[in-house]
Amino acid sequence: MSKKRGYHHGNLRQALVEAALSLIEAKGPTGFTLSEAAKQAGVTPAAVYRHFEGREDLIAEAARQGYEIFADVIHYAYEKGQPSALAAFEATGRAYLAFARKYPGHYIAMFESGISVNRTPELAAVARRAWEVMEQAAHDLSQHIPPEKRPPASMFTAHIWAMSHGVVELFARNSPGRQSPFPPEDLLETGIGVYLRGLGLIEGDR
Repeated sequence: MSKKRGYHHGNLRQALVEAALSLIEAKGPTGFTLSEAAKQAGVTPAAVYRHFEGREDLIAEAARQGYEIFADVIHYAYEKGQPSALAAFEATGRAYLAFARKYPGHYIAMFESGISVNRTPELAAVARRAWEVMEQAAHDLSQHIPPEKRPPASMFTAHIWAMSHGVVELFARNSPGRQSPFPPEDLLETGIGVYLRGLGLIEGDR
């Protein structure tokens, strides 16, 4: 039986996602065609359209699967940091960087492809799950701040997410012309430290 005829429905769909992830990593989210994805998966271009309406649909599925992994990674980091709210919070920031390093194709599909997290209900739900873990970590830690000085947990989360994303984009993904004398992990760690010190949270929760 030929490779093309040997795929079951679910296997072919996932083979196309895997092909897309490889192409996204190598060429970027707009640097490949559906025909290239089909060729890499070992099927005809017509077979792609039985599973995906177009390239963006395929990338959106890659992003959804990425968010599933990301949410699990973030949740694991949060749980591992317990019972210290500070350790749990810092771990979620480090997990962001670790995810970007280990799953570059997924990361690009999620954050650099222009695909909206609201493209499908499934994608929106899993993206929200990842956000909620980080927000819970921020909420736990913010309880150590007097109420009158306490930022909303969603703002807390947005600040750390933006810092993590910025370190990844500028220094962990080899942006041309941008090099730091410090490892990305150190940049993120010290940046979070400065932020938490400003909120009076850096002491007393070790």
